[in-house]
Amino acid sequence: MDHVNRGFSSWLGAPGHKAWLAHEGDRLLAFAKAARLPQGFGNLDDQGRLPADAVAETMNTARMTHSFAMAHINGLPGFAALVDHGVAALAGPLRDAEHGGWFAKPLEHSTDTGKAAYLHAFVALAASSAVVARRPGAQTLLEQAIHVIKQHFWSEEEGAMRESFARDWSGEEAYRGANSNMHSTEAFLALADVTGDAQWLDRALHIVDRVIHQHAAVNNHQVIEHFDPQWQAVLEYNHDKPDDAFRPYGTTPGHAFEWSRLVLHLEAARHKAKLSSPSWLLADARGLFENACRYGWNVDGAPGIVYTLDWENRPVVRHRLHWTHAEAAAASAALLQRTGEEQYETWYRVFWEFNETLFIDREQGSWRHELNPQNQPSADIWPGKPDLYHAYQATLLPMLPLAQSLATALARLS
Repeated sequence: MDHVNRGFSSWLGAPGHKAWLAHEGDRLLAFAKAARLPQGFGNLDDQGRLPADAVAETMNTARMTHSFAMAHINGLPGFAALVDHGVAALAGPLRDAEHGGWFAKPLEHSTDTGKAAYLHAFVALAASSAVVARRPGAQTLLEQAIHVIKQHFWSEEEGAMRESFARDWSGEEAYRGANSNMHSTEAFLALADVTGDAQWLDRALHIVDRVIHQHAAVNNHQVIEHFDPQWQAVLEYNHDKPDDAFRPYGTTPGHAFEWSRLVLHLEAARHKAKLSSPSWLLADARGLFENACRYGWNVDGAPGIVYTLDWENRPVVRHRLHWTHAEAAAASAALLQRTGEEQYETWYRVFWEFNETLFIDREQGSWRHELNPQNQPSADIWPGKPDLYHAYQATLLPMLPLAQSLATALARLS
């Protein structure tokens, strides 16, 4: 499934491109090391410095731990201690020792004590990668994350994740989100690899069926982001906050690219596990990618993918975010691997040319996280350079098979 014969030259097989991706990954990792704080990892500014008031956050700590674990698995010295630091932070100050689960920040630094599925998916991903990296404490962290997901978030009846709760697991939020379920799908693929439990692949398929096949596919492959607890679409959600960083109004082309890739990973993982896979997985992956390219790329007269669209496919928030373009490159590589079709090679090169030209910051390091509609650096939605996860994964995914999660795939290459 991952080795389609191609009748054209592809960057995926070019030694120079492989070396370029590896070098860019190393550069991203070197920048991100400075994010270490006593209680986890914080948000770096444009120059790669921690602000004086920086506080560790569970999202960044989990993403950094996952990324540093992959670096360690890939044979890069200097990251084992960072993985261990992340595991310790997730097992300590970021975890709720009384009620279980994870806060967004250490308890003494935040009044928000709620428990969100989005964060717990990243904790599970970080723990699974740390287990593959064979780091101390990772197995216990993984078992804790699995327990919380099974006990509180996963709904067998819905075939999806519940969204959030109060600290003591009361007060469930009357909301269902595609974003948290997307990252749960990613985490479940990793959990299936690490635990050998194929039920995680079934859970991932249930999510993809509900969010993508039942909703996005019948909506011209526009990903619907917001739902009520009965999974009825709430199309006007956050109409008054269209640029929200996690729950923006409308549809998000970047998520269509991300879903497209994850759908192909799920198909390949189920094939490898000798589980049945519906034929619509590939069709939906294609449709998601095509829709995001058609309506997201260069739609306002300037190159780049806009952040959000309304339900008539008109741009709403025209900023370009780095994670969107990282996922676009990764999705085109996945479709190229799966189909061998030259159109995906073309898109793959288009996205990397754009990333190199406008997002990759050769002067101050890492990637600019945001560009305004004129493709100038801005900080309206994502100030600073706090994220390693999206860009670093984009340097790894094109070189790895579809059938394993990243950490497992890297381990099997070594």
